[in-house]
Amino acid sequence: MVYKGACYCKAIKYEIDISSPDEARTSLCHCKNCKVSFGLTTKIPVKAFSYTSESAKPTVHEADNGSGSLLHREFCSKCGTGILEYGAAAANEFRYVMTGTLDDPGSLPPKGEFFCHYREKWMPEVPGIFHKDRLKE
Repeated sequence: MVYKGACYCKAIKYEIDISSPDEARTSLCHCKNCKVSFGLTTKIPVKAFSYTSESAKPTVHEADNGSGSLLHREFCSKCGTGILEYGAAAANEFRYVMTGTLDDPGSLPPKGEFFCHYREKWMPEVPGIFHKDRLKE
């Protein structure tokens, strides 16, 4: 199954090629880092992600994520849309794609919520999916 996506201005285009939606794990994260950047990502195997041949090259930003781990984010330098991120530890295994950049974000619904302890009081729990209050439970 091929899932396509792009940034807001369509300068960056990509494809996710997975054999089943079960290979993707869309998650809603309530940690401060994710809240600032995007909140909803889809974890996919690194080999499943590719920028299309007509795509512009993304800009890469690297910084400590606050825990001593180097975080890489790729985004469009024209419109600023974040495309994906990955930590140094997952660099050879996974990409966390900003779910909202998929052409059909609803095609890969969330399977879990993380750092629920930090969920905003006004936001309800998503029913029927995995919930983790803190990372070390």
